[in-house]
Amino acid sequence: MPVISVPTDFNEEELYVDLRQVVGHGLFLKCEGFNFAGSIKLKAASEMVRAAEREGRLGPGSTLVESSSGNLGVALSMIAASRGYRFLCVTDSRCNPQTRRVIEALGSRVHVISEPDPHGGFLGARISYVRALCATDPRYVWLDQYTNEANWQAHYRTTAPAVARQFPRLDVLFVGVGTSGTLMGCAQWFWERRRRVRIVAVDSVGSVAFGGAPGRRMIPGLGTSVTPALLDASYVDDVVRVEEIDTVRACHRMARRGFLFGGSTGTVVSGAGAWLARNGSPDTTAVAISPDLGERYLDTVYRPGWPLEQYGEAALEREEEFGTGGLGTGELAAPV
Repeated sequence: MPVISVPTDFNEEELYVDLRQVVGHGLFLKCEGFNFAGSIKLKAASEMVRAAEREGRLGPGSTLVESSSGNLGVALSMIAASRGYRFLCVTDSRCNPQTRRVIEALGSRVHVISEPDPHGGFLGARISYVRALCATDPRYVWLDQYTNEANWQAHYRTTAPAVARQFPRLDVLFVGVGTSGTLMGCAQWFWERRRRVRIVAVDSVGSVAFGGAPGRRMIPGLGTSVTPALLDASYVDDVVRVEEIDTVRACHRMARRGFLFGGSTGTVVSGAGAWLARNGSPDTTAVAISPDLGERYLDTVYRPGWPLEQYGEAALEREEEFGTGGLGTGELAAPV
């Protein structure tokens, strides 16, 4: 029986869900949401905080500040509460209401950006606010998940080796793209060990992570309005872009089988299903990484009527398929 004294001491690392009945192909989903932060972001948050403490940038009297679409904000608010720091999460209007309430319940503050930057979108606006805030007071410490090497190092040290232990004959790994910390940590680990593992990045349509025109995105987590500073596309074998309506569709299909996962997971599963339909074979060993669970998406992805409100006729065309149909087509693209 585990007995812990701080919340970061618990993280379930070895749980996988067999999704063959959901996607129609062999796919194991690595569940990263079973910790007190509720997402994979606990790993990056812990690594970045420890690095800042070692470097002397973070100490008594410091106030952590970070731009986050939600999950990292929860992880940092949890760590701040357990270590005695103050924390300000700078998010935007797409952040799930439940996520904001969790951050505040843990004693941290939330600042919501309501207008996107004309060129950098909501992310650009959030970063501009953080930079201006830090310039006014040296007690603010910005970990900067977008450029912080500890972000990808957390997954190099933990996530990739954990997958390799369970699947020594792994053929393909599907990873969603946000800051690209998870993607880069896993890709570099397998590349350095010369493992013959195909790395497939899953992105949202409207994200510019791998080029293309920016577009409207309503589900937080994956996708970005600026090119991730940590991203090195040379480590990526394929890119699949997923429409948000297909993200919702995948979430609903999994929920119909009793698995309530978050929007980021729905995107990754939809993209993995599309890739496997084109490239997989009966003996392909495939793993997808699930960043979070679904409770924080009850007012969005899982609320009746929300897909119609956000996506109009596209939702009507596919509404009857939620829970019964396929997982969408996915746009397969070469990395740039």
